[in-house]
Amino acid sequence: MKLDGIRVLDLSRLLPGPYATQLLADSGAEVVKVEDTGAGDYARAMEPLTSRDVGAIFEMVNRGKRSVAIDLKDEDGRTAFYRLVEDADVVLEGFRPGVVDRLGIDYETLTEYNEDLIYCSLTGYGQNGPWADRAGHDLNYVSLAGLMDLTRDSTAEKPQVPGYQIGDMAGGLFAAFAIVGAVLSRELGNTDGEYIDVAMTDVVASFSQSVAYQSLTGDPAEPRPGETPLTGGVPWYDSYETADGKWITLGALEPKFWRAFCEAIDRDDLVDAHGSENPDVLAALAEELRALFRERTRDEWETVLGDVDAAFAGVYAPAETVDHPQFRARDLVVRPDDAPPRLGFPACGSAVPETTDETVPVHGEHSREYLAGAGYDDDEIETLLESGVIRRDAP
Repeated sequence: MKLDGIRVLDLSRLLPGPYATQLLADSGAEVVKVEDTGAGDYARAMEPLTSRDVGAIFEMVNRGKRSVAIDLKDEDGRTAFYRLVEDADVVLEGFRPGVVDRLGIDYETLTEYNEDLIYCSLTGYGQNGPWADRAGHDLNYVSLAGLMDLTRDSTAEKPQVPGYQIGDMAGGLFAAFAIVGAVLSRELGNTDGEYIDVAMTDVVASFSQSVAYQSLTGDPAEPRPGETPLTGGVPWYDSYETADGKWITLGALEPKFWRAFCEAIDRDDLVDAHGSENPDVLAALAEELRALFRERTRDEWETVLGDVDAAFAGVYAPAETVDHPQFRARDLVVRPDDAPPRLGFPACGSAVPETTDETVPVHGEHSREYLAGAGYDDDEIETLLESGVIRRDAP
């Protein structure tokens, strides 16, 4: 995963697009944030702020990037951007459909300056369809994709808002995957440049592979909240409250895991209940497990079942998760000496960069540097700065 030599121009803001390009930056790509000359990326000022007085979300997904601030509504600004595109490999944007056309920075226009350009549009609903122009956030994307419906125990209960932005992060992840695939395809000589349309809602919907067949065919076993094996319909795949008011999860779908669990708690009498479709048997077993898990605390159950092949885990709050020995062993939590703590690259491997640039770019910090690299002389850059077409804030 060494993308050294690949330059990405990132026009996106907030979370989905910056997460996509952070994954690329962590893999060695040179990522240049192209921000407007006003506020720039809104996430810069979003609470909570870090010790560097910068939005924590911004710091998490913009490490090691460069920032160039250009007014793309100005003709001279667009010209400057076109010059940057000539030496770029990838452009990623997250505007609503039609905005890039009005700005004159759409794929067709940019290929006039770089025919091998890979251009990725990352939006909520994609570039076509009746919802393409519709405003939305993560909550709306997971709603349309079917995930929200399955976050409750029954259809009588309120759908639960996911604790993380699933659509935003899934969309960013898939955009990064698609971009890397397009770069590889180009380098193999299979394609030249290409256009990629990623809809966050599409990606979340594609995550439903385990229930998609029933939904697509109208099977009577169509997944409903609390009724299917993976949505709380069976007691051996569910969550349970413990004596200290915390929770654990049991995922003993396979008979071998269920048997190991029963043996560990000295309840061989429960073994044969696994796989039953009798509602009375399932109800009785669920009540038995609820009473059982209330007998010990979460951590006590970890002591009892942690080394048992039973597909068991505690439910941890995010603050507990980042301090968990499993994540420490994987080096997922990074605590630099001269920067706020962060979550690292979510993969280990022989070629994953061991060190990354922890700096976070000031708004427009690298405007002069990149315009000079694009052929502008000092006088031209000063003229653009004075006119407000570009912006450069000192670090």
